[in-house]
Amino acid sequence: MSLRKSPLYEVHEERGAEFTDFGGWDMPVEFDSIQVEHDSVREEVGIFDVSHMSQIEVTGQDSTELMERLVCGNVGAMDVGDAKYTAILNEDGHIIDDMIVNRQPDAEGDPHFVFVPNAGNDELMYERWVGHRDEWGLDAAVENRTDDFAMFAIQGPDAEDLVDSVTDEPVADLGFFGAQYADIAGVETWVSRTGYTGEDGFEVMIPWDEAETVWEEFECQPCGLGCRDTLRLEAGLLLSGNDFHVEENPRTPFEAGISFAVDLDTEFVGRDALTKQDEEGLDEKLVGFKLTERGIPRHGYEIANLDDEVIGEVSSGTMSPTFDEPIGMGYVPVEYADPGTEVQVVIRGRNKMARIETLPFLGENE
Repeated sequence: MSLRKSPLYEVHEERGAEFTDFGGWDMPVEFDSIQVEHDSVREEVGIFDVSHMSQIEVTGQDSTELMERLVCGNVGAMDVGDAKYTAILNEDGHIIDDMIVNRQPDAEGDPHFVFVPNAGNDELMYERWVGHRDEWGLDAAVENRTDDFAMFAIQGPDAEDLVDSVTDEPVADLGFFGAQYADIAGVETWVSRTGYTGEDGFEVMIPWDEAETVWEEFECQPCGLGCRDTLRLEAGLLLSGNDFHVEENPRTPFEAGISFAVDLDTEFVGRDALTKQDEEGLDEKLVGFKLTERGIPRHGYEIANLDDEVIGEVSSGTMSPTFDEPIGMGYVPVEYADPGTEVQVVIRGRNKMARIETLPFLGENE
């Protein structure tokens, strides 16, 4: 099966990008180097093509109810111009996917939502929404718009000035998780103050055929998925498929450290399971750690206690470009989760000492 391609594939190819398969998409992994691109975002500004992210549109008089019952956040409290991070759960309370929900201007008088699941999940989420809509007898239209809109992320300390300089309306006043329409090079663009790097920044949705026109307005370092991963890990942000997987690594929002994305006062699929876990407490939870010996932790490596007993597994790991230290995240029993606790990471058959750290890594160490 051929890989899906961004509308900017040829633009990236001409720029010299290296590509990788990510969620069924052939996307740039780096343009210059992970270090150069990572530093650009931490110190100035960089731009990512994230057109591989899914986009599902939900409208109609029952659209709010449908959204509320299928995600664990309080979507009904959203105003037009709000964006919200939340998650989609199964009946056991395990995360199927995490996402951003956007409340856009009403469509023909009815609420209008566009939510953004992870790469390759558009058909899965479209079918889930349509199936539950029909099962519950709700009046809502659901459309898969992934191939209709491109997405870019402009991230870094200088992102506000750069984005504000190319829009016809000021976006600098947008608060975190605020959003609005603005024209860029004459193209109507949805601009949200969101991101996946731990830095200030914006994500924009553009009609697919206008992607190159808008991309060329941003004169800054192009960045690939390689530094996107190092940036998000330093910020303690989850990666679908690594830090949770509904079959291979089933985790609830409480275990994964995103309890802020849950509202137990609303009715949603998985609520009963989360309510029970909230009452009984956790057995395991996601933690951050740093190696205190040489080595690089990778997804799937074992975590052991000081008696060499395996207690968990690394979900994400890398050599941090910002701190020049090996960092990672993984799940351990709660009795090992306190910052400062010493554990070991098994790397190629050798145990390497590590220390549990407070997430995110950013901020505490700068």
